[in-house]
Amino acid sequence: MDKNKVKQEQQTRRHNRVRAKIKGTAERPRLAVYRSNKGMFLQLIDDQDQKTLASAGMKEVTGKNTKTELGKKLGLKIAEKAKAKKIEKVVFDRSSYRYHGRVKAVAEGAREGGLTL
Repeated sequence: MDKNKVKQEQQTRRHNRVRAKIKGTAERPRLAVYRSNKGMFLQLIDDQDQKTLASAGMKEVTGKNTKTELGKKLGLKIAEKAKAKKIEKVVFDRSSYRYHGRVKAVAEGAREGGLTL
């Protein structure tokens, strides 16, 4: 089997394992993290109504940042948007990514912004 296929299959398994335990509601939406090699995107999702309540992307953060700094600033940005919609508690969905580096910085930034994870 091709090496990339195996990696992709492992990532899908990890993603499904995490998602099986996490559901977002209107009162406590899911804070979903997507990271690529260059950027990062966050969404607050209500899984019951299948709607995105708020989102933040790397283009909303100005200045030259490291990837970890970008994650922290995006966490603060999504917390600000959540507060505007009167959302105080969220469920953190790390997808298939380890809770480390950029993903951890997002969680710390969201907590600093006033969200309860």
